[in-house]
Amino acid sequence: STENLSELVNAMREKSYAVGTINRVLVILRYLFNLARKWKVIGPIDNPASGLSAGPDVQRTRFLDEEEVKRLIASLAVDENRTAAKAILLLLLTGARRNEVTFARWEYVDFGRRTLLVPLSKSGKPRLISLSGPAITLLERMPRSPGIPYIFPWPVTGQPSPSLFFPWDRIRKRARLADVRLHDLRHSFASILVNRGVSL
Repeated sequence: STENLSELVNAMREKSYAVGTINRVLVILRYLFNLARKWKVIGPIDNPASGLSAGPDVQRTRFLDEEEVKRLIASLAVDENRTAAKAILLLLLTGARRNEVTFARWEYVDFGRRTLLVPLSKSGKPRLISLSGPAITLLERMPRSPGIPYIFPWPVTGQPSPSLFFPWDRIRKRARLADVRLHDLRHSFASILVNRGVSL
């Protein structure tokens, strides 16, 4: 019933779930009830999740200042997972999205033009990521394994890393940046460029 779902929303609020998370749960529940009606699993009842919302999702943007960037780079330099640390450093150096780096292949890198190709970006079209001098140096120093096309392969499988969460969580805490998300590196890259007078 709607009352049960309202209780669920209140319980999630009490446990400090983000508004966006609660709204995504409600979207899934709405979808499930609609499917159940379509497949005649339940009778023609009103969807109890219809109209429920935890409120507007607050989009948070966190930028790193230069001192925080220095702490992050120092933490990356000593991390035990070198592959993950270098992938995260490339995120910081390019403003790329996580999957654009973790799924990057050597064939996508053009050292002459200093670009990294993303064959299928979030917009559904290919795009090129510009590579700065430090990004090029990082890539030139990455070891290549025969038969593995990925730049940052997971050591166990040779495939792209399924997640950077655990190494990232360890790295950000050591850098005293516990509130920083991996995606915030993308914002910080642009912010640092603007502060240095570079045109976006």
